[in-house]
Amino acid sequence: MTPRPAAGAPVRFAPGVPVRFAPGVRLHHDRARDRWVVMAPERMFVPDDTALEVLRLVDGARDDGAIVDALAEKFAAPREVIAADVRAMLADLATRGALLC
Repeated sequence: MTPRPAAGAPVRFAPGVPVRFAPGVRLHHDRARDRWVVMAPERMFVPDDTALEVLRLVDGARDDGAIVDALAEKFAAPREVIAADVRAMLADLATRGALLC
């Protein structure tokens, strides 16, 4: 079991280690409200459109670099421009216990 980072501790991304949802956490489309949510035990996150693009790529097979590459290709954006924002978002969700990376 991968431990959850301590509050305030930096999240380190290791090359080749896939980013995945923590046990009991999943991306779910709430049909009643027609919105995507990240469901976790006793809590829920409502991602904005940008975060949703990132979270759709969290499949347990891609590492953070592969997620950044996919987004850079999809949006024809320079990799270095989006890498910091994507990693910051992933690190924030890892610190909250929603992701393992």
